[in-house]
Order: sequence, then structure tokens, then C-alpha cells
Amino acid sequence: MLALFALLAATPFLANGGHLPTDVIVPAPPLVGLPDERTDHLMPTFRELGKKQLWLREKALRPDVRTTEADLVQARQPAKARRRRPLPPEQEAKAQLEAPMPAVGGRTEPLTTLFNQWTREVLPVLPGRPYRRPFQLFLRDRFTREATQADPRLALVMVSAALRFRSPRVEVVSGYRSPKFNLMLRKKGHQVARESQHLEGKAVDFRVRGASAEALGAFVRSLRVGGVGVYPRSKFIHADTGKVRYWGGS
Repeated sequence: MLALFALLAATPFLANGGHLPTDVIVPAPPLVGLPDERTDHLMPTFRELGKKQLWLREKALRPDVRTTEADLVQARQPAKARRRRPLPPEQEAKAQLEAPMPAVGGRTEPLTTLFNQWTREVLPVLPGRPYRRPFQLFLRDRFTREATQADPRLALVMVSAALRFRSPRVEVVSGYRSPKFNLMLRKKGHQVARESQHLEGKAVDFRVRGASAEALGAFVRSLRVGGVGVYPRSKFIHADTGKVRYWGGS
């Protein structure tokens, strides 16, 4: 309405009844609206919230979580499981060797590493990985390079000893011996039996780093897997899966 009055006031009336001629160009009214003088009065005043009001607002936004006594008991279960008594070394070794295959791409630490002092070969024993065939090849005759079906319980004995003495390395002195090599050792005066368990792949001579021959022999005797011979001077023991018997040597 104000824009219309302004337009009429600015337009001169002509003699022909106050009408403009058709050829006269009249400028259009501006498109900018007039400001509302009440705008400043309509805006609410800013007021800081007090501590109690801030706490109530945070409480309203906070999720409603309630903890019962049963939840607390269930939360303590993993900690109790971690504090349980560890398995004996022989049971732990058996469980680790017979465990399922680990996930692809995961990092697996070896239970121990077997080292052949004659061939300089190493065999990491990994939990859940097939070990029987690699173990039989590892114990092959060092003279003829022949392998046999070595008893896998020998691997269990050495892994158990490594876990017992927390040793990352087991040194193998002798594994499978062919009849030809066994006869040659007897002719040279070595303390080898004519019908040795080594000939059948049921015996191994080994030492564990960090353990004396006496302590190692006492532990293997407690397993009652077979025969155990202790050789303190040579710092190794003999273990086989034959009859349970014990002896000492040099």
C-alpha cells in the first residue's frame, strides 16, 4: 500500500483526466521489502544454563544402563579362567600338537624348534600344523640319509620337555639309525646296542638348553613313555618308546 501511494504521489496528473499516456514508462517499485522494526524485540534473550540444568540435560541424553549382580558375576568369569592352573607339560604339548589348524594369516609362535647337530637342519614345531611326516624326515639316518616311520610320540616327549624347561630349542644328537650305520658305530667302539631302538625309529637322543641331563632325565622318566638313559658327561639323554627301563652312561 505504501508503495502504491508513493507511485501516485510521484506521478504528475495530466490534463486529460489524470491518466498517463500509454507511451510513458513508469519505473517498477523496488523489490526490497521494508524491514520489520519489531524484529529486535521478537528475538529471545540468551541466558546461560546453570550447573543443575546442564546436569539434567546430560542425564536426559544419557543412555539408561543398569548393571545387575549377574552381569558382574559373568564379567568376572574370564579373569577366573585366566587364573586357572596350567596343564602339565605333556598334556599341554599334546593339546597344542593336536589343535585345529590356525586361521590363515594369523601369527603363530612355535612351541619349540628342533635342531639336528649333525645335519644342521631345523624343524619348528607349530601348534595345529601337521608334524609327523616332517618329523620322520628330520630324524633320518645321517650316514645313509634313509628315513623310516619314526614314532610320533618322540616328538611329544621333546615338545613336553621344551615346555617344561621353557626352552625355545631342542638339540637332537641321534634319531633313526640304519643297520649299516649302527654296525659301523659298534665297530668303532661307541656305546650302541646291537638291537637298538634307534633301528626301529623308536628312540632319540637329545638335550634341552637350560636343563641338565639329570633334570631332563628325571622329567622324561616321569612321563613313563619308555626307556630313559642319562649321559651326564655328554649332556644328553636317550628316550625311546619301548619297555619302561632306566640306566646311566657317560
